[in-house]
Amino acid sequence: MAITLRQIQAFLAVAEHGTFTKAGERMHMAQPALSQLVRELEQELGLRLFDRTTRRVELTEGGREFRGAAAKIVEDLEIAVSSASDLAERKRGRIVVAAPPLLAAVILPEAIAEMRERYPGIQISVVDAKTDTIVEAVRVGRADCGLGTFAAEEDGIERVPMARDSLMLFCDHSSRFAATSTWAWGDLRDEPLITLTRDSGIRLLVEVGYETAGVPLTPAYEVSQITTALALVEARLGIAVLPTYARAAAPHRRVIAKQLAEPTIARDIVMIKRSDRSTSPALAAFEGVLRRYARRLAPHDID
Repeated sequence: MAITLRQIQAFLAVAEHGTFTKAGERMHMAQPALSQLVRELEQELGLRLFDRTTRRVELTEGGREFRGAAAKIVEDLEIAVSSASDLAERKRGRIVVAAPPLLAAVILPEAIAEMRERYPGIQISVVDAKTDTIVEAVRVGRADCGLGTFAAEEDGIERVPMARDSLMLFCDHSSRFAATSTWAWGDLRDEPLITLTRDSGIRLLVEVGYETAGVPLTPAYEVSQITTALALVEARLGIAVLPTYARAAAPHRRVIAKQLAEPTIARDIVMIKRSDRSTSPALAAFEGVLRRYARRLAPHDID
């Protein structure tokens, strides 16, 4: 069957106006061309739609039944086109973003607030979770995107760099490290270290730094959350080596951050999404906003 939208529109116009002449004026078509569209539709349906007289056309019983279905088809199509237009123009949409708890706390709120102001029809939901959980949520479609630091190779996952993040030394204001802006990893020898547990990617990078500098790593405290580590530093129980964005979690704490060198250890904060799905207009808009806020927290250039 090769019924066209134009044929259906012609039929509905004739049914509404009762004459081919008025229907042709409505559709900006010559009457013969309009009549041809209706005849072709009747042929495709195998059904007579109008009883024609010299002055007027009237719907047959089959025509009246088809009119309801045809009007619904046109209405549904108009709604679909309008919805697609709204999505393309970012007037509406839905995004589920997953991120580790600290990144979710220090980056997402302001980014979401800006999106809500600029695109009030776009709804954004947040899932704060562990890194491995985030990757799986994106892979199976429970989340549209994830934010964090992830393994370089993940099957079916596309990585979009947001910002470059470096490990920094965190100490309290009375610490001997407070007076100088940059320290070497070797300077951390014999300092009580507050570190994350070994299931954290950050902990593994800290071990790399200590090993490269030839410094033994013997933690004074091992904790699961960055905020807990910062609280212990504030209590003068030791130093911590944490990512740059951890500074945003300590604006009111008596904790300061110092650069670490020899070696400088950095990693990318990235957005991840499924590589086999096209990026929606809503997610594309969110990506740009999110990158700006990520770079405010970790202001380093990405190569």
